[in-house]
Amino acid sequence: MSGANDWVPHGVETISWRSRSGRGARADRMLTSVEATIPPFIAELVFVSDPSIQVAQEAAIRALAELDADTGPGAGAISAFLIRTESIASSKIEHIEATTEDFARALAGVKANTSATAMVSASNAIMRMVDDAGRTGRITLDSMFDAHRTLLSDDPSEAPYAGQVRGVQNWIGGSDFSPLGAEHVPPAVERVLPLLHDLIAFSNRDDIPVVAQAAIAHAQFESIHPFTDGNGRIGRALIGAIYRRRGLTSSTTPPVASALAADQDGYFELLTAYRRGVATPIVRELADATRFAAEEALVSVRAIRELPEEWEAGLAPRAGSALSALVEGLLDTPVFDAESAEARIGRSTSATYEALERLEDAGITLRITNRQRNRVWAVTAIIDELDSLDWRIAARARARSAAEPREPVAP
Repeated sequence: MSGANDWVPHGVETISWRSRSGRGARADRMLTSVEATIPPFIAELVFVSDPSIQVAQEAAIRALAELDADTGPGAGAISAFLIRTESIASSKIEHIEATTEDFARALAGVKANTSATAMVSASNAIMRMVDDAGRTGRITLDSMFDAHRTLLSDDPSEAPYAGQVRGVQNWIGGSDFSPLGAEHVPPAVERVLPLLHDLIAFSNRDDIPVVAQAAIAHAQFESIHPFTDGNGRIGRALIGAIYRRRGLTSSTTPPVASALAADQDGYFELLTAYRRGVATPIVRELADATRFAAEEALVSVRAIRELPEEWEAGLAPRAGSALSALVEGLLDTPVFDAESAEARIGRSTSATYEALERLEDAGITLRITNRQRNRVWAVTAIIDELDSLDWRIAARARARSAAEPREPVAP
């Protein structure tokens, strides 16, 4: 990952530091200054990629176009499915782990697993930011702040700071109590807002290859680290928002985080290289991640579209029955409770429960709560497909890394 600089490296400045918690080793408590980075202003910079990177970007764009053009039944549900895949993978990079069943419970409002609840919030934040970009044709700070509020709305410790730039110095890696030994010290507080305005201007340009624009905007955002928490998830949501604003997608969001999460150390090395003035590696990485995500997502989309026919063949429901009505809506509502199922099909409680039992007995749905009242079911094939999609994308990313090992970041 070494090589000639093709971007402007970050500067460095010494800023004062004083421990406010009084905790940590003596070295933490005695620290009085720290070297903070100064990201460059990029609104008017030009990135020139070599031919191999251009080829990778074009392949990513073709794969995205094929995925986005594959419209059909359940388009809304499939779009939500891809967003959920992205939010789970993006959360994993931040060491937020939960099973897909936990995630399904959280979607239904069961908040027993805080990690799963955080994943649902991430899903809503991504959807909001991407949809805003498509609706307005712009990337805006207001949209970014709204997404951040959505992301941290259920986090008691972070909710007071949601939707606003940080007012304290933060850092990545090293000690928990001070920037001592940190891998990256983002810019000083007073630099954050001007840098964000500059990033927004860069993100709204139309004269930059779109994959390169998304990769650089993401790396710049992560370098600024404008929030006290949630920077990684909002920074990766920015990728999807730029793709939507530039017209690469109209209804889908490729789960690129699944590829980035496959080699987290390598991903962080890409960000380090960017800060040292080498942007090409992260552009190439995002191009490949986008292509893998789009190609594998298309496989999942087509598999999901075949499910209703598979269900009908296995159950042979009577036309007009409660069972038939339930099956018709499973694609659009893969997680549901008995009350919402009854309201959707407009049948009696007894008929609805009988149909629900048939679906569960056939293995089409899985009850994901143990309570007697307000029970919740999930469509097993869709849950399994979500897991499979994440795994397949990650496997392709790992295979590419093994075939083309990255060079180490130059010191």
